[in-house]
Amino acid sequence: MVGQRFLEALAERGLTATHRVVVLCEEPRPAYDRVQLTSYFSGRTAEELSLTDSAFLDAHGIELHLGDPAETIDREARRVTARSGLTVGYDVLVLATGSYPFVPPVPGKDAEGCFVYRTIEDLLAIEAYAAGRARTGAVVGGGLLGLEAAGALKGLGLATHIVEFAPRLMPVQVDEGGGAALLRTIEQMGLTVHTGTGTQEIMAGPDGAVTGMRLSDGSELATDMVVFSAGVRPRDQLARDSGLAVGERGGISVDAQCRTVTDPHVFAIGECAQAVDGRVYGLVAPGYEQAETAAAAIAADEGEAPAFTGADLSTKLKLLGVDVASFGDAHGTAEDCLDVVYSDSRAGLYKKLVIGRDGTLLGGILVGDAEAYGTLRAFTGSVPPVSPESLVLPAGAGAPAQLGPAALPDDAVICSCHNVTKGTIRGAVTGHACTSVPEVKKCTRAGTGCGSCVKVLTQLVDAELEASGVEVDKGLCGCFAQTREELYEIVRALRLTSYQELLDGYGREEARGGDGCETCKPAVASVIASLAPVIGAGGYVLDGEQAALQDTNDHFLANLQRNGSYSVVPRIPGGEIAPEKLIVIGEIARDFGLYTKITGGQRIDMFGARVEQLPLIWSRLVDAGFESGHAYGKSLRTVKSCVGQTWCRFGVQDSVRMAIDLELRYRGLRSPHKLKSAVSGCARECAEAQSKDFGVIATANGWNLYVGGNGGATPRHADLLAQDLSDAELVRLIDRFLMFYIRTADRLERTSVWLERIPGGLDHVRDVVVHDSLGICAELESQMAAHVSHYRDEWAETVNDPDKLARFVSFVNAPDTPDPVVGFVPERDQMKPDLPLLSLGLRPAHDALEGSAQR
Repeated sequence: MVGQRFLEALAERGLTATHRVVVLCEEPRPAYDRVQLTSYFSGRTAEELSLTDSAFLDAHGIELHLGDPAETIDREARRVTARSGLTVGYDVLVLATGSYPFVPPVPGKDAEGCFVYRTIEDLLAIEAYAAGRARTGAVVGGGLLGLEAAGALKGLGLATHIVEFAPRLMPVQVDEGGGAALLRTIEQMGLTVHTGTGTQEIMAGPDGAVTGMRLSDGSELATDMVVFSAGVRPRDQLARDSGLAVGERGGISVDAQCRTVTDPHVFAIGECAQAVDGRVYGLVAPGYEQAETAAAAIAADEGEAPAFTGADLSTKLKLLGVDVASFGDAHGTAEDCLDVVYSDSRAGLYKKLVIGRDGTLLGGILVGDAEAYGTLRAFTGSVPPVSPESLVLPAGAGAPAQLGPAALPDDAVICSCHNVTKGTIRGAVTGHACTSVPEVKKCTRAGTGCGSCVKVLTQLVDAELEASGVEVDKGLCGCFAQTREELYEIVRALRLTSYQELLDGYGREEARGGDGCETCKPAVASVIASLAPVIGAGGYVLDGEQAALQDTNDHFLANLQRNGSYSVVPRIPGGEIAPEKLIVIGEIARDFGLYTKITGGQRIDMFGARVEQLPLIWSRLVDAGFESGHAYGKSLRTVKSCVGQTWCRFGVQDSVRMAIDLELRYRGLRSPHKLKSAVSGCARECAEAQSKDFGVIATANGWNLYVGGNGGATPRHADLLAQDLSDAELVRLIDRFLMFYIRTADRLERTSVWLERIPGGLDHVRDVVVHDSLGICAELESQMAAHVSHYRDEWAETVNDPDKLARFVSFVNAPDTPDPVVGFVPERDQMKPDLPLLSLGLRPAHDALEGSAQR
């Protein structure tokens, strides 16, 4: 990555036009995005991970030799010899050899089944071994790469252990509180974590393959595979062999221009270099800065870029689906600094800001919710315009500060990967006439690295355009200049029931008469479906034109899984189910060979159905009294409940009855995004109602209604909308709230985001929904009543109509032929997808290199 950035910097300075540039690379492919390496397991190809292409190399005359690393350097003759015997003379030599994985020197480390986690070849080798020989895997190391590796093993279906010698996970980035929050969240995902213990021995069987690990606390861990991810070391052996000076703990010693201190004709950048401050930087942003510095120095243009004397170590990552970020003096090493901490163990949230005595923001740690990372990092080193307490409180837990782009100083660094400030971004709009985020990205390179700054970048660009008097296009997509809310009003007012009629009458001029796009088609389909009883449209989403508008899941009324099969989730209102219905689900799963899993929404999910099996499964479910759970649609999913006063000695209301009533009332309600709800029978909150789009908590006097909550990757506590409501009052307010949300939200906007975006926020929503400030509550209630009276189960309508059944085939021209790609293998008395190994025309996995690219 750093080597590729250096090539781009040379090209930007015109050096590729005047000099011969030769690249010797050890890996069999050009530079790729190692930061996103784990996404390879979720379907990204090597081409999608690539950071360059042949067009760039050809345009700049760069000679790239893949699989042919440098082996010797003759500094006196200024000549490099590659593994193939190729010799290349040089005027300037740049070493970007990266780092290699550190493998602890423990007995058995070379046993079959031991791997490192660094390159695409490593991933292919791990995947091949896991598919054939492993059911349990262990990762040595609980840092950044260790958690990435653990996520990869979990994704391969292995029972996964993480062994970390330090007393907490990610010890470099987070403190004890952050590590504890991360640990709880990861363990809830089913991974087993062993902290405060090291690996003493890798045990192997008679065949030489891994069978287990012996740990320093005396315990033993049975495992079929071990992945070492215990840090990296600078790859500096080539430099050592050529007599270049290296640091005491490794790393080629360089000066402020990234020249080696031994030889002015040799530079070193990235993870192989020890910077002038004595540190080796393993993050991409410092590496890019070193690449820029070296290129400027080689161009005899040192004044263009500052000397590299150190770098910001701020990081924002999503590890195992958990947001983790640290910035500035995260551990509070400055004298007399103070900590401001917010911690919510149940939600897996931990936020700490380090504040100087004068109020200066020095750094911080964010675990579970890193939404504010871009803004907070930009404020580091200055006094924020609001109190520190308001910066760590989650939305809904007080009055959180809304720090928009205007609050940031012009010298605030927005993109740390490319060291782009707010002033530079503003200049791209005002001075270079950029009118969109992609244009600003191209002009400044902001947002083209790790991507963590894109949200703030977008806010800045839009704000600057609006301040310049430029109208910002807030249209739904390239087909419609209107927002989703505006399209909703057009459909409602004119009673339009056809997407094509809406497109031809109100689409952009160039889109009229066309087919639309994949953004607006499902969005308009959702609007028409939510208004169907009011405007006279058919309620079945696969009728006529509506069928062509739906996204993948709605096309077959089931959730598409990674191997091409589908999952089936029947509705279980309130989580209450009779034994006879449990038996029916068990019999269906057994007869069709389906994998069964209890969901977090108190339902039972059945995985592995082929598309032609779906109607057969639905028919048996419908006959037993089940209906669609709408797990596939942007609609109400579930209304969870605790057992309430019927069984629990703490319950004060019948939460199960209320949950069932609400779920049956709002089932099938199409909305901008999925809707989740819960009802708790007392203030102990066992149903977790405050993490739902609308949640209900019982009181001695009735019910409290909370709205705008969210779990998942961006947690948000719900806000109290009204309290001590009767049953009728509660239902009436939920009716109004949901229909107002459906009317005014953007495409794919959860209630949590909508509540923070809509002008006036919660207060405005309360005025509209509770106090009827707009005079529309009667209309909102009427729309909901129409939905309730017109509801029909989509599964039942499908199985009872032969014409509708015709679409449920794998091959239209061979309707009785199942998809041969969909296969399964046994696991834990059930089955799992039999996924084909990734095949990209690369060399066999057993030839995988152990080390990083030499660039």
